Amino acid sequence: MGLASAKKLASHGMNLFIVHRDRRGSMPQIELEFEAIRTQGVRLITLNADATGSEGRHSILNQFAEDLGNDKISLLLHSIALGNLKPAAPQMPQGETKLELLAEASGIDSRQLELAMKSLLAQGHQEFAELLGEDRGIISDTLLDEEDFAQTIHNMGTSLMFWVQDLHQRKMFAGDSRVLGLTSQGNQIAWQGYAAVSAAKCALEAVARSIAREFAVHGIRCNVLQPGITDTPALRLIPGSKQMKYQAIERNPFSRLTTVEDVANVVYLMSLKEAAWINGAILRVDGGEAISH
Repeated sequence: MGLASAKKLASHGMNLFIVHRDRRGSMPQIELEFEAIRTQGVRLITLNADATGSEGRHSILNQFAEDLGNDKISLLLHSIALGNLKPAAPQMPQGETKLELLAEASGIDSRQLELAMKSLLAQGHQEFAELLGEDRGIISDTLLDEEDFAQTIHNMGTSLMFWVQDLHQRKMFAGDSRVLGLTSQGNQIAWQGYAAVSAAKCALEAVARSIAREFAVHGIRCNVLQPGITDTPALRLIPGSKQMKYQAIERNPFSRLTTVEDVANVVYLMSLKEAAWINGAILRVDGGEAISH
Protein backbone atom coordinates (compact mmCIF):
# COMPACT_ATOMS: atom_id res chain seq x y z
CA MET A 1 0.00 0.00 0.00
CA GLY A 2 2.88 2.33 0.71
CA LEU A 3 4.45 1.75 -2.70
CA ALA A 4 1.13 2.12 -4.53
CA SER A 5 0.51 5.38 -2.66
CA ALA A 6 3.97 6.66 -3.59
CA LYS A 7 3.28 5.94 -7.26
CA LYS A 8 -0.08 7.70 -7.11
CA LEU A 9 1.28 10.78 -5.36
CA ALA A 10 4.20 10.98 -7.77
CA SER A 11 1.81 10.87 -10.72
CA HIS A 12 0.33 14.09 -9.33
CA GLY A 13 3.70 15.80 -8.96
CA MET A 14 4.48 15.22 -5.29
CA ASN A 15 8.12 14.83 -4.26
CA LEU A 16 8.71 11.83 -2.02
CA PHE A 17 10.89 10.64 0.83
CA ILE A 18 10.40 6.88 1.25
CA VAL A 19 11.64 4.92 4.26
CA HIS A 20 11.49 1.19 3.65
CA ARG A 21 12.93 -1.97 5.18
CA ASP A 22 13.98 -4.63 2.67
CA ARG A 23 16.56 -7.39 2.32
CA ARG A 24 19.45 -7.00 -0.10
CA GLY A 25 18.08 -9.74 -2.37
CA SER A 26 14.84 -7.79 -2.85
CA MET A 27 16.51 -4.53 -3.80
CA PRO A 28 16.95 -5.05 -7.58
CA GLN A 29 13.17 -5.32 -8.04
CA ILE A 30 12.50 -2.51 -5.58
CA GLU A 31 14.97 -0.22 -7.34
CA LEU A 32 13.06 -0.81 -10.57
CA GLU A 33 9.92 0.43 -8.81
CA PHE A 34 11.76 3.50 -7.57
CA GLU A 35 13.11 4.26 -11.03
CA ALA A 36 9.56 4.05 -12.42
CA ILE A 37 8.54 6.69 -9.88
CA ARG A 38 11.43 8.95 -10.89
CA THR A 39 10.25 8.85 -14.51
CA GLN A 40 7.26 10.90 -13.31
CA GLY A 41 9.66 13.85 -13.02
CA VAL A 42 9.48 14.14 -9.24
CA ARG A 43 12.24 14.16 -6.67
CA LEU A 44 12.52 10.82 -4.87
CA ILE A 45 14.78 10.08 -1.91
CA THR A 46 14.77 6.56 -0.48
CA LEU A 47 16.27 5.12 2.66
CA ASN A 48 16.44 1.43 3.57
CA ALA A 49 16.37 1.68 7.36
CA ASP A 50 14.56 0.61 10.51
CA ALA A 51 11.77 3.13 11.10
CA THR A 52 10.49 1.60 14.36
CA GLY A 53 12.96 2.63 17.08
CA SER A 54 13.74 6.10 18.39
CA GLU A 55 17.43 5.94 17.40
CA GLY A 56 16.58 4.93 13.85
CA ARG A 57 13.85 7.57 13.62
CA HIS A 58 16.19 10.36 14.71
CA SER A 59 18.86 9.22 12.25
CA ILE A 60 16.31 9.12 9.43
CA LEU A 61 15.01 12.59 10.30
CA ASN A 62 18.52 14.04 10.49
CA GLN A 63 19.17 12.88 6.93
CA PHE A 64 15.72 13.98 5.81
CA ALA A 65 16.26 17.47 7.24
CA GLU A 66 19.43 17.83 5.16
CA ASP A 67 17.69 16.70 1.98
CA LEU A 68 14.52 18.70 2.63
CA GLY A 69 16.20 22.08 2.82
CA ASN A 70 13.56 24.80 3.03
CA ASP A 71 10.75 22.53 1.82
CA LYS A 72 8.06 21.21 4.15
CA ILE A 73 6.12 17.97 4.54
CA SER A 74 2.51 18.13 3.45
CA LEU A 75 1.68 14.44 3.92
CA LEU A 76 2.96 11.71 6.26
CA LEU A 77 1.79 8.16 5.54
CA HIS A 78 2.49 5.72 8.37
CA SER A 79 2.57 2.29 6.70
CA ILE A 80 4.63 0.06 9.02
CA ALA A 81 3.70 -3.63 8.78
CA LEU A 82 5.97 -5.22 11.38
CA GLY A 83 3.95 -7.22 13.88
CA ASN A 84 3.76 -10.64 15.50
CA LEU A 85 1.33 -13.29 14.30
CA LYS A 86 1.83 -15.87 17.03
CA PRO A 87 -1.36 -17.43 18.42
CA ALA A 88 -2.81 -16.38 21.77
CA ALA A 89 -3.78 -19.95 22.78
CA PRO A 90 -2.41 -23.44 22.07
CA GLN A 91 -3.88 -25.06 18.99
CA MET A 92 -5.96 -28.21 19.35
CA PRO A 93 -4.68 -31.35 17.59
CA GLN A 94 -6.33 -31.85 14.22
CA GLY A 95 -8.89 -34.67 14.12
CA GLU A 96 -10.88 -35.66 11.08
CA THR A 97 -10.77 -33.00 8.40
CA LYS A 98 -13.91 -31.36 7.08
CA LEU A 99 -13.30 -33.15 3.79
CA GLU A 100 -13.24 -36.57 5.50
CA LEU A 101 -16.39 -35.80 7.44
CA LEU A 102 -18.17 -34.66 4.26
CA ALA A 103 -17.05 -37.77 2.37
CA GLU A 104 -18.24 -40.05 5.15
CA ALA A 105 -21.63 -38.33 5.43
CA SER A 106 -22.09 -38.47 1.64
CA GLY A 107 -20.94 -42.06 1.21
CA ILE A 108 -18.17 -40.93 -1.18
CA ASP A 109 -14.56 -42.09 -1.25
CA SER A 110 -12.55 -39.32 0.46
CA ARG A 111 -9.65 -39.62 -2.01
CA GLN A 112 -11.94 -39.13 -5.03
CA LEU A 113 -13.63 -36.20 -3.32
CA GLU A 114 -10.25 -34.65 -2.54
CA LEU A 115 -9.09 -34.93 -6.16
CA ALA A 116 -12.33 -33.38 -7.42
CA MET A 117 -12.04 -30.46 -4.99
CA LYS A 118 -8.38 -29.86 -5.85
CA SER A 119 -9.33 -29.71 -9.51
CA LEU A 120 -11.99 -27.09 -8.75
CA LEU A 121 -9.56 -25.17 -6.52
CA ALA A 122 -7.06 -25.05 -9.38
CA GLN A 123 -9.80 -23.51 -11.53
CA GLY A 124 -10.14 -20.65 -9.06
CA HIS A 125 -12.87 -21.89 -6.72
CA GLN A 126 -11.23 -20.75 -3.50
CA GLU A 127 -14.20 -21.85 -1.40
CA PHE A 128 -12.72 -25.35 -1.33
CA ALA A 129 -9.43 -24.24 0.24
CA GLU A 130 -10.72 -24.52 3.79
CA LEU A 131 -12.24 -27.98 3.22
CA LEU A 132 -8.93 -29.18 1.81
CA GLY A 133 -7.03 -27.85 4.78
CA GLU A 134 -4.93 -25.58 2.56
CA ASP A 135 -6.03 -22.37 4.23
CA ARG A 136 -4.52 -22.70 7.70
CA GLY A 137 -1.32 -20.87 6.92
CA ILE A 138 1.72 -21.15 9.17
CA ILE A 139 0.69 -21.21 12.82
CA SER A 140 3.52 -20.87 15.34
CA ASP A 141 3.80 -23.34 18.21
CA THR A 142 5.00 -20.46 20.41
CA LEU A 143 2.41 -18.28 22.13
CA LEU A 144 2.42 -14.50 22.21
CA ASP A 145 4.31 -13.04 25.14
CA GLU A 146 4.57 -9.57 26.64
CA GLU A 147 7.50 -8.55 24.44
CA ASP A 148 5.64 -9.63 21.29
CA PHE A 149 2.71 -7.43 22.25
CA ALA A 150 4.85 -4.46 23.26
CA GLN A 151 6.90 -4.48 20.05
CA THR A 152 3.89 -4.93 17.77
CA ILE A 153 1.84 -2.23 19.46
CA HIS A 154 4.75 0.19 19.26
CA ASN A 155 5.80 -0.60 15.69
CA MET A 156 2.34 -0.58 14.11
CA GLY A 157 0.54 1.72 16.52
CA THR A 158 2.01 4.17 18.98
CA SER A 159 5.12 4.95 16.89
CA LEU A 160 2.90 7.23 14.78
CA MET A 161 2.75 9.69 17.69
CA PHE A 162 6.52 9.96 17.96
CA TRP A 163 7.00 10.50 14.24
CA VAL A 164 4.49 13.35 14.38
CA GLN A 165 6.00 14.83 17.54
CA ASP A 166 9.54 14.76 16.17
CA LEU A 167 8.60 16.18 12.78
CA HIS A 168 6.66 18.98 14.46
CA GLN A 169 9.48 19.80 16.89
CA ARG A 170 11.86 20.05 13.96
CA LYS A 171 9.38 22.42 12.21
CA MET A 172 9.27 20.14 9.17
CA PHE A 173 5.48 20.12 8.68
CA ALA A 174 3.75 22.49 6.26
CA GLY A 175 1.09 24.87 7.59
CA ASP A 176 -1.67 22.59 6.28
CA SER A 177 -0.38 19.03 6.57
CA ARG A 178 -2.00 15.60 6.61
CA VAL A 179 -1.11 12.53 8.66
CA LEU A 180 -2.54 9.16 7.64
CA GLY A 181 -2.42 5.76 9.29
CA LEU A 182 -3.63 2.37 8.07
CA THR A 183 -5.87 0.09 10.12
CA SER A 184 -7.84 -3.04 9.18
CA GLN A 185 -11.04 -4.95 9.87
CA GLY A 186 -8.97 -6.79 12.48
CA ASN A 187 -9.59 -3.80 14.75
CA GLN A 188 -12.93 -5.45 15.61
CA ILE A 189 -12.77 -8.99 14.19
CA ALA A 190 -10.75 -11.66 16.01
CA TRP A 191 -8.65 -13.42 13.36
CA GLN A 192 -6.43 -16.40 14.14
CA GLY A 193 -2.97 -15.21 15.19
CA TYR A 194 -3.91 -11.53 14.90
CA ALA A 195 -4.22 -10.61 18.59
CA ALA A 196 -1.09 -8.45 18.83
CA VAL A 197 -1.69 -6.71 15.48
CA SER A 198 -5.34 -6.12 16.38
CA ALA A 199 -4.23 -4.43 19.60
CA ALA A 200 -1.76 -2.34 17.59
CA LYS A 201 -4.46 -1.22 15.16
CA CYS A 202 -6.70 -0.13 18.02
CA ALA A 203 -3.77 1.73 19.58
CA LEU A 204 -3.07 3.42 16.24
CA GLU A 205 -6.66 4.62 16.00
CA ALA A 206 -6.56 6.02 19.55
CA VAL A 207 -3.25 7.77 18.89
CA ALA A 208 -4.59 9.22 15.63
CA ARG A 209 -7.57 10.72 17.44
CA SER A 210 -5.25 12.40 19.94
CA ILE A 211 -3.07 13.76 17.14
CA ALA A 212 -6.17 15.08 15.38
CA ARG A 213 -7.32 16.82 18.55
CA GLU A 214 -4.07 18.21 19.92
CA PHE A 215 -2.13 19.03 16.74
CA ALA A 216 -5.02 20.73 14.95
CA VAL A 217 -3.90 24.07 16.35
CA HIS A 218 -0.66 23.53 14.41
CA GLY A 219 -2.48 22.89 11.12
CA ILE A 220 -2.10 19.11 11.21
CA ARG A 221 -5.04 16.86 10.27
CA CYS A 222 -4.83 13.18 11.18
CA ASN A 223 -7.04 10.37 9.87
CA VAL A 224 -6.92 6.59 9.54
CA LEU A 225 -7.83 4.59 6.44
CA GLN A 226 -9.41 1.16 6.84
CA PRO A 227 -8.99 -0.84 3.62
CA GLY A 228 -11.06 -3.92 2.95
CA ILE A 229 -9.37 -7.30 2.56
CA THR A 230 -6.45 -6.65 0.20
CA ASP A 231 -4.18 -9.30 -1.29
CA THR A 232 -0.81 -8.16 0.05
CA PRO A 233 2.24 -10.07 1.33
CA ALA A 234 1.25 -9.08 4.88
CA LEU A 235 -2.24 -10.58 4.47
CA ARG A 236 -0.83 -13.86 3.16
CA LEU A 237 1.04 -14.36 6.43
CA ILE A 238 -2.23 -14.49 8.38
CA PRO A 239 -3.52 -18.05 8.93
CA GLY A 240 -6.78 -18.49 7.01
CA SER A 241 -6.07 -15.62 4.61
CA LYS A 242 -7.31 -17.56 1.56
CA GLN A 243 -10.70 -18.05 3.17
CA MET A 244 -10.74 -14.40 4.27
CA LYS A 245 -10.26 -13.35 0.64
CA TYR A 246 -13.00 -15.64 -0.60
CA GLN A 247 -15.45 -14.40 2.04
CA ALA A 248 -14.57 -10.77 1.25
CA ILE A 249 -15.32 -11.27 -2.45
CA GLU A 250 -18.63 -12.94 -1.58
CA ARG A 251 -19.59 -10.11 0.78
CA ASN A 252 -18.37 -7.12 -1.21
CA PRO A 253 -21.10 -5.31 -3.20
CA PHE A 254 -18.65 -5.08 -6.12
CA SER A 255 -17.69 -8.77 -5.86
CA ARG A 256 -13.96 -8.14 -5.72
CA LEU A 257 -11.16 -7.51 -3.25
CA THR A 258 -9.86 -4.08 -2.38
CA THR A 259 -6.66 -3.30 -4.30
CA VAL A 260 -3.62 -1.34 -3.22
CA GLU A 261 -4.52 1.16 -5.97
CA ASP A 262 -7.92 1.71 -4.32
CA VAL A 263 -6.11 2.66 -1.13
CA ALA A 264 -3.57 4.83 -2.95
CA ASN A 265 -6.40 6.77 -4.61
CA VAL A 266 -7.83 7.72 -1.21
CA VAL A 267 -4.38 8.62 0.14
CA TYR A 268 -4.15 11.10 -2.73
CA LEU A 269 -7.69 12.40 -2.13
CA MET A 270 -6.83 13.07 1.51
CA SER A 271 -3.83 15.16 0.42
CA LEU A 272 -6.04 17.67 -1.42
CA LYS A 273 -7.00 21.00 0.10
CA GLU A 274 -10.66 20.03 -0.30
CA ALA A 275 -10.12 17.33 2.38
CA ALA A 276 -8.94 19.82 5.00
CA TRP A 277 -12.12 19.53 7.10
CA ILE A 278 -11.75 15.77 7.57
CA ASN A 279 -9.95 15.24 10.86
CA GLY A 280 -9.94 12.43 13.42
CA ALA A 281 -11.89 10.03 11.20
CA ILE A 282 -11.59 6.35 10.35
CA LEU A 283 -12.41 6.14 6.66
CA ARG A 284 -13.36 2.79 5.13
CA VAL A 285 -11.81 2.08 1.74
CA ASP A 286 -13.58 -1.18 0.96
CA GLY A 287 -16.36 -0.67 -1.60
CA GLY A 288 -18.95 -1.36 1.12
CA GLU A 289 -17.44 -4.65 2.31
CA ALA A 290 -17.73 -3.86 6.03
CA ILE A 291 -21.44 -3.04 5.87
CA SER A 292 -22.43 -6.07 3.76
CA HIS A 293 -23.29 -9.45 5.25
